Amino acid sequence: MDKFLLQQQVLERLAEDLLQAEQAAWAAHETATHEENVSENKYDTLGLEAAYLATGQARRAEAIRQAMANWRQFRPLPYDASKGIQLGALVCLVDSDDKQQLLFLGPDGGSMKLISGAQLVQVISRKAPLGRAMLGKCEGDAVSIQVAPIRQQFEVLRVH
Repeated sequence: MDKFLLQQQVLERLAEDLLQAEQAAWAAHETATHEENVSENKYDTLGLEAAYLATGQARRAEAIRQAMANWRQFRPLPYDASKGIQLGALVCLVDSDDKQQLLFLGPDGGSMKLISGAQLVQVISRKAPLGRAMLGKCEGDAVSIQVAPIRQQFEVLRVH
């Protein structure tokens, strides 16, 4: 599986998300500044609420821009068994029910599911609980995370 193609898919998805966030911010700004939404009394808060929404959407758009910059600069390296799993690793985990999952460990802001060929790939950051737990592990190692009251156990099958 080509990590470069996965990176391109992440960038495309982030670009779509950015467009949606910018459109939402613009629409909220238009609502906030429209003459029909001028407050008539202290209980008339539609314009104020739209302004808060516009600010939130603008912040969201800026966070997506930062994630895109991080993903553009990202250069996934080949797996080095002496270092274990690092940023850029494509990891196949198996759980106690023999269910396999494919994970791509990337920069922040790219948490999403992608389809590559016929395979589902979950993109996670190293700050995610599972991402942190995998760092430094090698093929055959156990990985465990605590999710609410349940401890989930995995084994690293393959790393690319």
